[in-house]
Amino acid sequence: MANDENVNQISSDDPAAASLVAAIRAGDVGSVREVVAREPDLASARLTGPRGGSETSLHVVAGWPGYYPNGPEIALLLIEAGSDVDARTTGRNAADAGETPLHWAASNDDVAVARVLIDGGADIEAPDGSIGTPLENAIGYACLGVARLLVERGAEVEKLWTAGALGMLERLRDLIDDGTFGPEDVSQAFWHACAAGQRRAAEFLLGQGADLNWVPDYAQGMPLDAAQGGGTQQENVMTWLRDLGAESSAST
Repeated sequence: MANDENVNQISSDDPAAASLVAAIRAGDVGSVREVVAREPDLASARLTGPRGGSETSLHVVAGWPGYYPNGPEIALLLIEAGSDVDARTTGRNAADAGETPLHWAASNDDVAVARVLIDGGADIEAPDGSIGTPLENAIGYACLGVARLLVERGAEVEKLWTAGALGMLERLRDLIDDGTFGPEDVSQAFWHACAAGQRRAAEFLLGQGADLNWVPDYAQGMPLDAAQGGGTQQENVMTWLRDLGAESSAST
């Protein structure tokens, strides 16, 4: 293993690294434990891809599509073996600050893995994810399970759109009373409230002047369209069922 700024790096094609990744994705706790015991530095190492980007073994556990078998147990095992809960991915582009494993678990709505990461000391306010903090990633990708967990663990709700998606009426009132948000912010919060099925929050925001047909520049559809969308957990299960050959009554 090479050493770069005191961080071990190993190619993802290395047999030991490939074995670890395969065991994580298969949910094989015994094999993960065996590989880490045989290669003590592997849990904390950066796994580098052919294009130079890197991630850690904890990113693999939390990575798309998430919900790997025994993911929480494996995440705990890796943390105890020295994997950094706040390590960031590297190499996607020069301006990208990278994402932590918690950003990834938040983007998959893998609540159980997110809980292990938080219990292991992960920074719940880590900035600069693909959308922002883990909370902003969770809400932006319709991952309300992890979003609620993050709020329970103390994540700050400082934006109208996050409060709207979570249906936090009192927080919405407080933020609007502060007078720092404009009409566009109110409409954005309304859109996210509708997308998350938060009717009371949506009614409140409509009363505050939200545009009934506002469309964000980062998603498709008006609030009515957003209200009909499925969340990440549902999409994950549907993809899994389709891969298994499950049929829909709508197609028979």
